[in-house]
Amino acid sequence: TTGESSNSDSSTTVKTMEDNPDGGCHIYRNGYYSTGISVVEGILEVNIIQMTSIQTTESQAENSLVDFVVTCQGSLPTDVCTVVSDPTCQVSKSVVCDPVTVTDECLLTIRRAFEEPGTYCVNITLGDDTSQALASALISVNGGEST
Repeated sequence: TTGESSNSDSSTTVKTMEDNPDGGCHIYRNGYYSTGISVVEGILEVNIIQMTSIQTTESQAENSLVDFVVTCQGSLPTDVCTVVSDPTCQVSKSVVCDPVTVTDECLLTIRRAFEEPGTYCVNITLGDDTSQALASALISVNGGEST
């Protein structure tokens, strides 16, 4: 089919030629197009400013809990993902994502459990609808204590 259309704006004319798309043919479209672009600030930077081991009772000794205090610059995040990997940051052991509500200042405390002692690479990603930012840390977990 061949068709030509024009709207009230004389700078926009579209000429379309279509073949049957199901038959493996191509669709050619020529014309002028316009769109709007919105520039947003996004999350610019993430920093892990503190890592604290949480004391657990002996009945909870199978999991070591660590609190990560995280700050960010730019827009406020709506979700946080934590990827725990081997010390080389190559082999992922677990991924946890949670929605967050940050109202005024970007300061979060994220609690994560580690099943066994060892050294881990921890990547914390803060995100919103338009951006993501990442911070990484190497952490040593020693049966309820971390450094």
